[in-house]
Amino acid sequence: MKESILDLFVIGGGINGAGIARDAAGRGLSVMMCEKDDLAQGTSSRSGKLVHGGLRYLEYYEFRLVREALIEREVLLNSACHIIWPMRFVLPHNPTDRPAWLVRLGLFLYDHLGGRKKLPGTRSLDLKRDPEGAPILDTYKSGFEYSDCWVDDARLVALNALDAAERGASILPRTRCLSAVRQQSKWEITLLDENTGKQQVVHARALVNAAGPWVLDIIKNVANAHTSRSVRLVKGSHIIVDKFWEGQQAYLVQNHDKRVIFINPYESNKALIGTTDIPYDGKAESVMADEQEIKYLMDVVNRYFKVKLRRDDVITHFSGVRPLFDDGKGNPSAVTRDYVFELDDQQNAPLLHIFGGKITTFRKLAEHALQKLAPYFPKMGADWTRNAVLPGGEIANADFESFQQSAKEQYPWLPAPLRKHYSRLYGARLSTLLGEARSLDDLGQHFGANLFEAEVRYLVTYEWAQQAEDILWRRTKHKLHLSPAQIASFETWFTSNLAVIQAPMSAAS
Repeated sequence: MKESILDLFVIGGGINGAGIARDAAGRGLSVMMCEKDDLAQGTSSRSGKLVHGGLRYLEYYEFRLVREALIEREVLLNSACHIIWPMRFVLPHNPTDRPAWLVRLGLFLYDHLGGRKKLPGTRSLDLKRDPEGAPILDTYKSGFEYSDCWVDDARLVALNALDAAERGASILPRTRCLSAVRQQSKWEITLLDENTGKQQVVHARALVNAAGPWVLDIIKNVANAHTSRSVRLVKGSHIIVDKFWEGQQAYLVQNHDKRVIFINPYESNKALIGTTDIPYDGKAESVMADEQEIKYLMDVVNRYFKVKLRRDDVITHFSGVRPLFDDGKGNPSAVTRDYVFELDDQQNAPLLHIFGGKITTFRKLAEHALQKLAPYFPKMGADWTRNAVLPGGEIANADFESFQQSAKEQYPWLPAPLRKHYSRLYGARLSTLLGEARSLDDLGQHFGANLFEAEVRYLVTYEWAQQAEDILWRRTKHKLHLSPAQIASFETWFTSNLAVIQAPMSAAS
């Protein structure tokens, strides 16, 4: 029997790896993707949760990147309006910081570089009169308001992986790539299942290294390859507190060091504040926010807002490592957020390394990656993702409000908070999650807040959830709304019942 050889093997289950796997599968290639941890467990679940052009990148003359990101902002909004939605950002102006003319110029470019269609443009604010200025200290009298988008970053990864799987890709979370060796115009790849300890060997015509902070480790220790490229690991930390203002607007403020900080509404009644930018030389999996960073973020809030944050107000915090392409800039904030490819095509067995990138441009990065590999796959399909929707995004005219109203009529027994939670996370896949349910009792065990057994079963069956943390923190944010006792109870139940829930999973994966 002739050995089956994959077209493409992707290392890394973050946003870039999942995006590339999806794009490749949609072009008709046979694809496998592995991730040593859970999907999005690294950098891709520890972002500022924004799809944005990068207003501050204009100061570093990153016009190409900003234009591409602004165009992608609306492309992604159309593809997944349930997990991506518009948000207005208030920028209080302080005359001691950037001059007003410079801010206006930047916002003018921001409004026009990307061919904005859906999102409203910039407007000036009188912070003494406009309600958006109510929580701001009286010393700040004027400001600006502009548009960007919010995204559930970890769900964006999961939906890309799900779309890839539905198009034929094999998705292997918690599977480590031990080695990748060129053999007669193909790659021999040895994998380790972290759950069972079993190894398997697969073969592929091309290999993509989308390992994020571990990109150099894959080059040196897995593929035994070489590169002249380098990455800068930069730590970005966030804190979560109770929301301390009225309205759905977010805020963008500038600290004394001229670094800008986002203060965004989060999970209905919380606020997400970040991020820091600190060079990092430790293990990416061990990254944590330190007390100095937490104080830094509290201090910038206290510089602008009437409410004064204290250490006890911090509910939790998280930190991620951004693997930025090293362009030689000394200031971590000035290092490019653009992406760079390196193609190693020895022995007609291509290896494509991905350096850098940001969530907003993941789709374009994936498209460019497949274009780089096109010469090796002459029968590969054309670019297709620009006008495609992600799972759950099959909502008429990308009109989420109309979809919610329809869900209310179809499932009148669902309490409004639960209906909104399901609609936001699963969009048009809501009907798959609910199945034949006709009442709350049909959703199974209730673990607290909006967490019911039906959602757990859906996430295990369709989205590769294997541990309680996968569900509580990455596929959802239930962990922010459950008590410690409820979390412990759920973890016990999940561990005891996982084998039973997993029984039908082979059909989904």
